[in-house]
Amino acid sequence: MLKLVVLISGGGSNLRALLEAARDTEYPARVVAIGADREADGFEHAEAFGIPTFSVPFGGFADRESWGAEMLAQIRQWQPDLVVLSGFMRLFPASVVDALAPHMINTHPAYLPEFPGAHGVRDALRAGVEQTGASVIVVDSGVDSGPILAQERIPVLPGDSEASLHDRVKVVERRLLIQTILDIATGRIDLTEKSPA
Repeated sequence: MLKLVVLISGGGSNLRALLEAARDTEYPARVVAIGADREADGFEHAEAFGIPTFSVPFGGFADRESWGAEMLAQIRQWQPDLVVLSGFMRLFPASVVDALAPHMINTHPAYLPEFPGAHGVRDALRAGVEQTGASVIVVDSGVDSGPILAQERIPVLPGDSEASLHDRVKVVERRLLIQTILDIATGRIDLTEKSPA
């Protein structure tokens, strides 16, 4: 059984889908803790499912390194097999990435390497592309630049707003995340093969 720590920054819609998937006794992963870099609305899902939470607000630390060190200490308490960034919007210092790599994954609302960064959906719309996508990657010390584990194309429809497109992207993101964790748990994806040399 794969032990997961999930990190969020907001409402946690991907988290909710993962918690519901993990309710199935056949699903080979369990969320053991949910963390955030602020008091996040997604903690409501944690409460509903009886999952412990922790918060390490960035503003309480002198710099990114000291914040990262405390976040890493909180994560390690739970001895996870995998750390899942699910709408977690803050970049970790390289020291944290190195400590957890390659067992930390992230979702992204674009077909990487297209449209990395915090505004993947908005950037796709501004670029006028006919399709975008969703990706699941291994976290490295760059911005959405790690090895790609899964991705899928999503059409941009005439009249799409950022909200309408993002809603459709999220549906695919959730499915890809749940399947990717299943594939890691069952050995179909070997994260050690995905790590940089």
